[in-house]
Amino acid sequence: MTEHPTSHEGRQPLAARPHERTRPRQQAAEAPVPAQPGSAGPRSAAPGRRPDDSPGADREHTPDGTGDGGGRPVPGQVTPPAAAPGGTPAQAGAPAAAMAVNATPATPGASGSPGAPQPQDGAAARREGDRLRFVGAATRRIARGIDLDEIVLGLCRATVPTFSDAILVYLRDPLPVGDERPVAPFVLRLRRTDRLRLTDVEGEELTLVPDPDPTPAAELCEVRSGGNLAEVLRGVRPVFGDSAAARSALSELLGRDHVLPGGHRAILAPLRGRRRVIGAAVFLRRPERPAFEPNDLLVAAQLATHTALGIDKAVLYGREAYIADELQRTMLPDSLPQPTGVRLASRYLPAAETARVGGDWYDAIPLPGSRVALVVGDVMGHSMTSAAIMGQLRTTAQTLAGLDLPPQEVLHHLDEQAQRLGQDRMATCMYAVYDPVSHRITIANAGHPPPILLHLGGRAEVLRVPPGAPIGVGGVDFEAVELDAPAGATLLLYTDGLVESRLRDVWTGIEQLRERLAATAQLTGPDHSPPLEALCDDVLDMLGPGDRDDDIALLAARFDGIAPSDVAYWFLEPEDAAPGRARRLARRALARWDLEELSDSVELLISEVVTNAVRYAERPVTLRLLKTDVLRCEVGDDSPQLPRQRRARDTDEGGRGLFLVNRLARRWGATRLSGGKVVWFELPTRI
Repeated sequence: MTEHPTSHEGRQPLAARPHERTRPRQQAAEAPVPAQPGSAGPRSAAPGRRPDDSPGADREHTPDGTGDGGGRPVPGQVTPPAAAPGGTPAQAGAPAAAMAVNATPATPGASGSPGAPQPQDGAAARREGDRLRFVGAATRRIARGIDLDEIVLGLCRATVPTFSDAILVYLRDPLPVGDERPVAPFVLRLRRTDRLRLTDVEGEELTLVPDPDPTPAAELCEVRSGGNLAEVLRGVRPVFGDSAAARSALSELLGRDHVLPGGHRAILAPLRGRRRVIGAAVFLRRPERPAFEPNDLLVAAQLATHTALGIDKAVLYGREAYIADELQRTMLPDSLPQPTGVRLASRYLPAAETARVGGDWYDAIPLPGSRVALVVGDVMGHSMTSAAIMGQLRTTAQTLAGLDLPPQEVLHHLDEQAQRLGQDRMATCMYAVYDPVSHRITIANAGHPPPILLHLGGRAEVLRVPPGAPIGVGGVDFEAVELDAPAGATLLLYTDGLVESRLRDVWTGIEQLRERLAATAQLTGPDHSPPLEALCDDVLDMLGPGDRDDDIALLAARFDGIAPSDVAYWFLEPEDAAPGRARRLARRALARWDLEELSDSVELLISEVVTNAVRYAERPVTLRLLKTDVLRCEVGDDSPQLPRQRRARDTDEGGRGLFLVNRLARRWGATRLSGGKVVWFELPTRI
């Protein structure tokens, strides 16, 4: 019978082992079980491999931690805490058992299997239990932090004075984000330092108080490639500060003038994120306190690992929050226009601080004839996708408004655009056009909550607007209604996040909003409208703690209108005598308004614009003058071709009219209408 070479028995003849004659096969004795990676017991190293070169070990070749993770052994290093399945560091509560094994060295010469943990005395067991409980509490405190400062503060408050008397936290400047390649050179900046000192308070015993003047340390440190600090950071594992390499590394990190306590009273722990070293933490103890023990290196490694991973996630979260803020900022208007005859105010609130983007939007778009389009919409959801769809719909609405289409036509084209963007691209929208001359407002609705009109006397009215179907349904018609918009009234457009939540339905919220507006208007009296900005703030104050389920967009419009006495309107036949007649009519209107000082400029500009309109028009040309804080002149015709300013040559007979308008007018422009165009210019009423 062939013998197994793994047997612990010597190779003896079969006759020398009679007990094996009656057995069919000798079972091989089990080989000693090697200690698990990270345990304190002995283990066998594979030929040609260093003891710390386990297959999953990290090795690094560069100071910033990019590359292989083990590097050269650094004096004072110990095996870090055991890793959780999958190669990720053990979490706060999980490492207790693993650290108990790691922290229990095998007693030389003791009986039992090699590498197995040996019984400890009562005092050592209590110390290990206290150490594990401290690690669990500290890592939980670190994990509670969301942003960078909270995580670093959690590390400092968890370790001082329980684990150390002082701590200095250095972080890379700038911190790399995600897979970004770090910029050169490798610079560490002191992020935070906490230290406690003993002070003698009169009448009391010695107490620990925060030290407002911590031990000075270098604010910035450039990590030299190949230096001792780079080698220690490359090793990743915490080291005691009394070794030659660690002393040189700490001197390079903290500065030559920084005096460190001797012995095992300092620990330098590199902070390694998911991909690279992002900083370092230095733990210090006073001479009157017991020195650090070897097992304290395991504690420092656990704290450094949790802190570094938390910082990595905080930096990624900060970048995502920045992108979300920028996206939302570009999707919403930076500022609202101030068109003639209406004052505007707006508010936007995200659903939560952690979800700063959403599908709600608002807009105010100036239209020809001193009109203004008011838009409020809500794309379902509050995510990046909702914000992107919202941006496309808002751009489409602005383009359609520039064509001066009726509100119901604008919603129809928005519905078609939503269907082109994909399936289930649903949104609600309210589109209104206010005319300050006629004091009328035209509204079309696509499944949006109805607007509320707050009258000058304090009465708040929910406007009866056909609800319509949401944008994106397809195959439905939208209906527009025209309503009175009296001077002094306030129109409030909003999204459903203001009136609907898990605690109340939408109609209950609308009624509460109406009552809130009426109560606010009563405070200012029947003859005065409440200030717009204060009104918006007061509306948002009605939200309770459980009412922020969705993002909120709010647009308020105060209708001032333009008095009929400040408007002059004429029709001019497209004939050669039209410019002369336009000059005479404008002169009379300016005399009625006591603006004779503007006669020369107005007559010159009107003559040029009307002459250009008569040249291409086939139907009567319209001329309108509006007097507000400025004098606005509008000339309309049925030709869709917009005029363009050009530089006339010396031999050209024409081409100088718009040049004069551009030089003399404060502002001017041209807008295409569904049935032609309007050219307008403005002049200040006081020169």
